[in-house]
Amino acid sequence: MSQSDKTAVSQDDKTAMSGEKKFIPKAWPRKLRSTEWYGGTSRDHIYHRSWMKNQGLPNDLFDGRPVIGICNTWSQLTPCNAHLRDLAERVKHGIYEAGGLPLEFPVFSPGESSLRPTAMMYRNLCAMDVEESLRANPLDGVVLLAGCDKTTPALLMGAASVDIPAIVVSGGPMLNGWFRGERIGSGTALWQMSEDIKAGNMTQEDFLEAEQAMSRSPGSCNTMGTASTMASMAEALGMALSGNAAIPAVDSRRRVVAHLTGRRIVDMVKDDLKPSDILTKDAFENAIRVNGAIGGSTNAVVHLLAIAGRVGVDLSLDDWDRLGRDIPTLVNLMPSGKYLMEEFFYAGGLPVVIKMLSEAGKLHRDAITASGVSIWEEVQDVKNWNDDVIRPVDKALTASGGIVVLKGNLSPNGSVLKPSAATPELLQHRGRAVVFEDIDDYKAKINDDNLDVDESCVLVLKNCGPKGYPGMAEVGNMGLPPKVLRKGITDMVRISDARMSGTAYGTVVLHTTPEAAAGGPLAVVRNGDMIELDVANRRLHLDIPEQELQQRLAEWNCPVTAPVSGYARLYHDHVQGADTGADFDFLRGCRGAPVPKDSH
Repeated sequence: MSQSDKTAVSQDDKTAMSGEKKFIPKAWPRKLRSTEWYGGTSRDHIYHRSWMKNQGLPNDLFDGRPVIGICNTWSQLTPCNAHLRDLAERVKHGIYEAGGLPLEFPVFSPGESSLRPTAMMYRNLCAMDVEESLRANPLDGVVLLAGCDKTTPALLMGAASVDIPAIVVSGGPMLNGWFRGERIGSGTALWQMSEDIKAGNMTQEDFLEAEQAMSRSPGSCNTMGTASTMASMAEALGMALSGNAAIPAVDSRRRVVAHLTGRRIVDMVKDDLKPSDILTKDAFENAIRVNGAIGGSTNAVVHLLAIAGRVGVDLSLDDWDRLGRDIPTLVNLMPSGKYLMEEFFYAGGLPVVIKMLSEAGKLHRDAITASGVSIWEEVQDVKNWNDDVIRPVDKALTASGGIVVLKGNLSPNGSVLKPSAATPELLQHRGRAVVFEDIDDYKAKINDDNLDVDESCVLVLKNCGPKGYPGMAEVGNMGLPPKVLRKGITDMVRISDARMSGTAYGTVVLHTTPEAAAGGPLAVVRNGDMIELDVANRRLHLDIPEQELQQRLAEWNCPVTAPVSGYARLYHDHVQGADTGADFDFLRGCRGAPVPKDSH
């Protein structure tokens, strides 16, 4: 490390450099996990190999070389991932070139745009599918093909729990949407235009015409929504090759990174570079700070907490607040800013952001990545080609970005807010609560001009958390009442135990824990109660006497009925709170990759 590099790192910044142990590659060649299935002459070995050969595989592919799974979330029901079969073929080319045997397999694909009640309810199901598929099959390593919001965290959660070498390839974002000369950001434009319809500023015919311009190529959201955020988190964690996150789905370079990833996973198996080597506390702290700099989705909070829980890393909401407070939002993308993912890629993508934070002493430079080198070595030579898209610190979109964690008597275990997407004037606010008991109550009342509400009020939505909705749907950015919109008002303080889409915006307090359906204080808020939001002091307060709050909680009865059976019942009984990642209690931790008993 040069002297100039040393001086760039603040002495009192504990997160600037890491003291974690260095990764030491294992010796090669050695016996691999897959040889328990394929490497012998017994009846069982012949049984396993002979069935594989009905696919036309030559005998020498079972000579002890790395067997690499390609975990594919391709599905036509998941539009973001509908192009992943082509990427899987590119990955296979790379694996074969590097001397491995690629074997593609499907897992459950939680598609954001179609699944009801919400894809979040099925993230844990997908993670279970990934984990058990990896452990039960003759695999030495895996390439994780993801794209849509929940597929990236689900695949990382499952892979982390098995802990064989793993690496992510993202499907990439769509090309920019364009409508009448203006950029159309997937999701973001939808929320804006929906409000314009209610305010009388847009016709239904124009809205339908704009629909055709929103999704004009394969890929995931072209805004810094949850899909692009989680692709960025995979890269910032070190679980993807540098530059992976921002390449558009239809750009030939997306295929190149898939091909190179196929090559790389074979070497990762030879070195035995596993998720537990990469997903350290340093890696998570890096990702949290990168999330602040890109104006990333609030959904990253719940997903990173869940991934950390799988590898035994002690990550908490307090870490999100501590690490994000002094991080400026540098990426000028919707929903926080002006541009879309296509421009982000052309400007240099995530490596530029990582380099800028590293030079400012905000990242652990020595954190190892799936490439086998440190995160700093990956980015030290990159350049920023557009400083309006990726802004210098002195021209940041928001001086203090990150994710704010609020606590108080209304959210004892914490709630979150995204300052870069909020209205600055509302970050300190006191208003009268207008309460909706659940999403159906909200839909029944919000468009009624007789609703007793004005722009100074605080909208409160209950019973939309993990147990309450069920699944913690993206309904937290509830639309404003039409009578308020007609005044030209575009934002109000909104509080719920729900999530919101990463493409959404507004002064929205989310993930309030404990959730209402678990008996949290949110459950007993009443119409007319005064609520105080004080972002600067990280406070969310229900302004009633403590004795009254406790009496209300003692008298509360849960309005949510547990499902009778099936996965919905499993989810209800075992899902944890948003403050720890909304994973199942029995899935936290790494169960490893022991070779199971033979099948015959």
